[in-house]
Amino acid sequence: MNTVKLADIEIRNTLQPGDLGYIAYLHGLIYAKEQGYGRNFEAYVLDGLKDFAKEYDPVLDRVWICEHDARIIGFLVAQHRGVQVQFRYFLFLPEYRGIGLGKKLMDGFISFMHERGFKEAYLWTTNDQHAAIALYTRYGFALTEEKASNAFDKELIERRYDLTLSTSL
Repeated sequence: MNTVKLADIEIRNTLQPGDLGYIAYLHGLIYAKEQGYGRNFEAYVLDGLKDFAKEYDPVLDRVWICEHDARIIGFLVAQHRGVQVQFRYFLFLPEYRGIGLGKKLMDGFISFMHERGFKEAYLWTTNDQHAAIALYTRYGFALTEEKASNAFDKELIERRYDLTLSTSL
């Protein structure tokens, strides 16, 4: 039974040395264990993080680094892509799932879009991410593209979801 409460989690929005490497590490570790993804998935994550590091703009990009007891336990990255923002690297250690942290970060992402004037966002995921997809669609992301893939050393369907914010609040 998980005794951790949402209030126990600290969320910081500053990018610190080592954060991006840890994001890659946890993605490689967790997706291999839970989904059977191979090294090519970790390479994909590393490529994306390299680009994010080089293009990082604290005004147009945001990180949510979730910590518990001074240990990183999850994260989300909003990466600017022209007039859009990409929702990326949304992952928590298994023992921190189901406490409302995903909802809290989704709320933060939507608030960030409003603050920075982004009207459109998108994300890529795979067909085996059922819980995440349910959360994305609750927040208004809609499936816009699908393609068969073996990019992560496993047969799957890559899916793109897009979100357009309403102009009225």
